[in-house]
Amino acid sequence: MSLNLSQFREYVVIPALNQLDGIAYSLASDQLVMGTLTQESHGTYIKQLGKGPAMGLFQMEPATHKDLWLNFIRYRRPIQCSLLLMTSDSVDANYYSNGWPDHNALVWNNRYAAAMCRVHYFRAPEALPKANDIKALARYWKKYYNTVHGAGTVEEFIKNFPYELYGLEREG
Repeated sequence: MSLNLSQFREYVVIPALNQLDGIAYSLASDQLVMGTLTQESHGTYIKQLGKGPAMGLFQMEPATHKDLWLNFIRYRRPIQCSLLLMTSDSVDANYYSNGWPDHNALVWNNRYAAAMCRVHYFRAPEALPKANDIKALARYWKKYYNTVHGAGTVEEFIKNFPYELYGLEREG
């Protein structure tokens, strides 16, 4: 079995991106988030393989999740409210113990995970590349999501990108 990327995009990613108040939806952001999904977890893994800490289909580390809330989201009320609404169905009293969702929400709430992926990119100082420029999106992913310390490569992102979702010809 595998994740149907077309349905995931239509019913999870696009609604998540549209629900983020204060961050406009764009095709480039849609492509960057879907490219991150296919690169980071291949749409398969909800916990990093081996001993790594990354969580969810977008493989965000708990430390990154915490940093986003402490140093970025808490100062942007519209984004904060949007994210809290995405996770408001939790019944665990400890879930919001810090004033934000526990990082485990990245595993069980795909809409929240997609939104957090987008927020992570929104914090980057550089504007998003243009839509359909997969090489530029790959470089952006490497610089701001995977970083120079990450094992992923620009070439892998380009290879793993879901071209068919966007009617694009596969590169290479």
